[in-house]
Amino acid sequence: MNIVVCVKQIPDPAEPGSLDPGTKTLKRATKLILDESDSYGVEMALQLADAAGGGEVTLVSMAPNNEVSGLRTALAMGAAKAILISDPALAGSDALGTAKVLAAAIKRVEGADLILTATESSDGYTGTVPEQLAELLDLPSVTFAKHIEVSDGVVKVQRQTEAGYDDVECPLPAVVSVTAGVVEPRYPSFKGIMAAKSKPVDQLTIADLGIDPSQVGWAGAGQEIVSVEQAPARESGEIFEDDGTGAEKIVAFLENLKVI
Repeated sequence: MNIVVCVKQIPDPAEPGSLDPGTKTLKRATKLILDESDSYGVEMALQLADAAGGGEVTLVSMAPNNEVSGLRTALAMGAAKAILISDPALAGSDALGTAKVLAAAIKRVEGADLILTATESSDGYTGTVPEQLAELLDLPSVTFAKHIEVSDGVVKVQRQTEAGYDDVECPLPAVVSVTAGVVEPRYPSFKGIMAAKSKPVDQLTIADLGIDPSQVGWAGAGQEIVSVEQAPARESGEIFEDDGTGAEKIVAFLENLKVI
């Protein structure tokens, strides 16, 4: 079973860096790491390939400066190979531009049975790329998967909802986005880390994918960041001394908030 996993390489949340005052976007010139959200998809892909009796897991990522640090982590977990799209023209790409690039790269993977993604990235939180990707690939899609099984050309998913989960089935190939906690990602072993150094990473530009520069980056973005403001400091709460009327004060406070 051949599985493609879309992974994003992001600035380390412990040292996220700063915003570019000109573009109002996060500077990404430093070392990038594998988004924790995507580690669940990588682990799920590896487990599904093992359950199928064999196969290959291919990573697809879009990152600046030919950055591969995060990819090497996923390769060390057990993925076989990776495709990295890195091009200055991609700077400023919105979610749809990103989906166009990922879709074009995935089409280069022969015999892909399943495409896995996270529900959203930790540094973007748009949550729209998986569905855009499915549309561009003309494939069925299932979102918020908390459990996945594959058999007889069908993917069976427990799709998480507010009330529990729905049982969903669709034919392969398909695009499935997984939730955090769907599996427990493995830690790369020393052997895996050493092996990852020699695993192939195919580095491409948008020209290699046949993508017009006007469709991606700042030129193709359908959104614009017009301003960035510091989050307001959290105000201290109001303290009530219970003098026997504490319950009445709480009720009045909740009524004022229109909670009751």
